[in-house]
Amino acid sequence: MNENEYISNPELLNELRKLHNQLRDYTKKKYTRINPFIEDLFDWKEKGDFCGGKNVTIYDSTTIVGEVMIGDNTWVGPFCSLDGTGGLEIGSHCTIAASSHIFTHDTVRNCLSGGIELYEYAPVRIGSCCFVGAQTTIIKGIDIGDHSLISANSMINKSFPSYSIIAGNPGLLIGRVEIKYGKVILNYFK
Repeated sequence: MNENEYISNPELLNELRKLHNQLRDYTKKKYTRINPFIEDLFDWKEKGDFCGGKNVTIYDSTTIVGEVMIGDNTWVGPFCSLDGTGGLEIGSHCTIAASSHIFTHDTVRNCLSGGIELYEYAPVRIGSCCFVGAQTTIIKGIDIGDHSLISANSMINKSFPSYSIIAGNPGLLIGRVEIKYGKVILNYFK
């Protein structure tokens, strides 16, 4: 069967295909990448302008809920979740890499009690100049200090001071960040 048989407006479908091809070609040429169609429809800075400070990039596939404050020059990659229902603050000059999830609430006690206990909320703060690696999960009530690095695939269930290198599930302090004469030095514990 022909898919056009199920489309009530095949001309619109053809126009969407043309638009998809044009945007895909433009993105490939400009950024050397091929995105999902939705990511090419809207400027990544538009969502950042709506939700953040100056020069903030937030991919359209990222979900934002509640009160989320984002500092200047921060980049939030595709397929992230930013839950600000308990209050979420992300500093300036940060990267929140693809598929990372930051939660400021949970429903654990509500579920386990059969709905008797309420949802629990606690704010999350990520300092300035932090890197949150891809597929990281940060749960409610966490404070990550400035200039910290969180390795990809980490699960952060406790707070860490500034200049921390954090990795694992659960996240552990595995080193310290130093900045000398404008250069970043990553000192891993032995």
